[in-house]
Order: sequence, then structure tokens, then C-alpha cells
Amino acid sequence: MIKLLIFITLSLTLQSTLAQISSDTLYDKSKAIIADLDSIVTPEGIQENFLLDIGAVNQWVFTRGKSKKNPVILMVHGGPASPLAPLAWTFQRPIEEYFTVVNYDQRGAGKTYHDNDTIQLDKSIHIDQYVEDCIEITELIRKRYDKEKVFLLGHSWGSIVAMTAALRRPDLFYAYIGVGQVIKTLENEKLSFEHGLSKAKENNNQEAITELMSIAPYPGTEPLTRDRIITARKWAQYYGGLAAYRNEFDFFFKSPLLSPEYNINDVRAIHQGNIFTLEKLLDEFLSVDFTQVTTFPIPVFQFMGKHDYSSPTQPTVEWIDQVNAPYKKAVWFHDSSHLLPIEEPGKFLLELVSSVRPLAK
Repeated sequence: MIKLLIFITLSLTLQSTLAQISSDTLYDKSKAIIADLDSIVTPEGIQENFLLDIGAVNQWVFTRGKSKKNPVILMVHGGPASPLAPLAWTFQRPIEEYFTVVNYDQRGAGKTYHDNDTIQLDKSIHIDQYVEDCIEITELIRKRYDKEKVFLLGHSWGSIVAMTAALRRPDLFYAYIGVGQVIKTLENEKLSFEHGLSKAKENNNQEAITELMSIAPYPGTEPLTRDRIITARKWAQYYGGLAAYRNEFDFFFKSPLLSPEYNINDVRAIHQGNIFTLEKLLDEFLSVDFTQVTTFPIPVFQFMGKHDYSSPTQPTVEWIDQVNAPYKKAVWFHDSSHLLPIEEPGKFLLELVSSVRPLAK
């Protein structure tokens, strides 16, 4: 009888909700449901978005966690200018039970791009400035949340920024976690191209073969323009190099549309920021090379997707095998590519909780 009453109540609630949708858009209703589910309601929890003046740029910071007693993990997003904050609703809630998670939209990215003068921003788009931003934000969130140190996680492009910050200021961090780590950009480009071409030939995909051969040899000696990179990445990603076993990625690229943190203009700013920053960072990005880093000052983890050909794992495996560190661990995600926090969120959580979190003292 109780089960029947619950079912009737749920049914009536659902019918009422469906009736209301006739006067409101399904899109707005969907966002409201996600925002409601995503709310932190625990008495010791924290959920706040705010602007910090970092390096003379107002940068958006997003903090979420079920308990202020938990250690803080600072996530440095990829791209350049592909913020994690509007994707957080797809994977982050379980992590928030064990960590206070801090995301921020880097200079030129997302809401930060949207809320700043791009003319002034133009002069500061350099890797070293991003590293200094990361360090400054770390200092401020340590004070804000009364923590001696934090964990630092860098994804893709963000792994360049975060890894450099860890090398520069190891005193700020318990450990560094690389996700889709970039070790040597030009080697990544070569491996990504080879994967796409090999798969295209294996599948007799003449369109892909023609496009890829039009930029061969790659990366070669010609200037690596944005267009050449896009062509190379297009087919590597089509054959599972962005998300394992997938050749379409709406689940990733369109997720910000449903984010409680972003409005439609913020979503548009993601693409605008990407265009704005990539060209300015391209030469520096292509020169990144961590192969000579043989000693790492803090514990280091590398989370690697087995099928990742956006940031191919071979250079990362070779690097972590040879590096000396107080503690190091390579973690394979066998059913993931480059988006492993979304592709294997359960394993991602387990590794953070069982391997990383105990290092907080």
C-alpha cells in the first residue's frame, strides 16, 4: 500500500511537472532540475562562485564540497580556454564528498573571458602568466579555506600550467595529478597524426586519408597552424582519441548548455575564448618539453586513458618511468581516452580517494 501511494504521488508530481512545461521551455526546466540536484545542502558544505583579481584579471572561481573539513583539490582545466566548471555537473558530485573542489576559468576562458577587456587581456596570454595565476589562486584559496596545502590536478593543456606550478612552488601542494598529461607537445602531435592515419587506412576511409596526407609530413618543418592541428586532431579524435569507442562528442561539447553555472552567453564565450587564446599561445605551446625533468619534488600521479590520442600516453609513460619523486604512480583507465573523469567517473573517484587523499596531513 505504501509503495502504491508513493507511486501515485510520484505520478501526480510528474504529470503536474509535464503540464508546467507547456508554459516554460524544456531547456529551462532541465537546467533547473540539474541545479536543484547539484545544490550543496549539507550543513558543513560549501558552494560559492566568486571573482578574484589574479594577475590584474578578474578570474571566476567555483568552489563546491560537502564538508569544509575535507582537503582542497584545485583543478586546472584544459584547452587552452576549455573550462571544467560548466562540465562539473557531469562528473564531480561524488568527488565533492571527499574533497572541496575548486575550479577556475583561466584568463581568456569562459566566464573570465566574458567578463574582461580582451584588448588588455591580449598582452598577458603567455604560459608563464598562467603559471603565476595558478600559484596566486592557490595562495588565496589556502587562506580562504584555512588549508596548509592543496592537491593540484591539471588536465590536458592545464597539465602544462599545473605541472610547472608544482615544480615552481612545491611547498603549496600535497601532490600533483596529471590527467591527459602533456610531456612533449610535438611528440604528441606526431603520435596523434599517426594514429588517425593508421585507423583511416585500416578502415579504408578515403576522405580521412586525403585530408591527412594533405598536411603530411606532420608535424614536419612547415609552421604548425591552427588549421593543420585541427585536421590532424579531427581524425585522431574521430577514431576514439578524444572519447573511447566514440566518434561523436555532443555529450562533452554540449554539456555546458545545461550547466547551472553558465548562461547562454557564457557558453558562447567558451568558443570565443578558445579562438582568442590558442593563436597567441601556439608557439609557446608547441615548444613545451618536460622530458628533461628527471626529479619531481612532490608525489606525482599520472592518470592515463588507454585510448588517448589527444594527449597520447607514450611520452607520459616514458616520463614517469624515469622520474625520481617522493612517490609516483601511473594509473591506467582502460575504457577511457582523453575525457577520463567523465568516461570512467567511478574509477576516477576511487583513485582520488584511495591513492591521493591519504597524502593530506
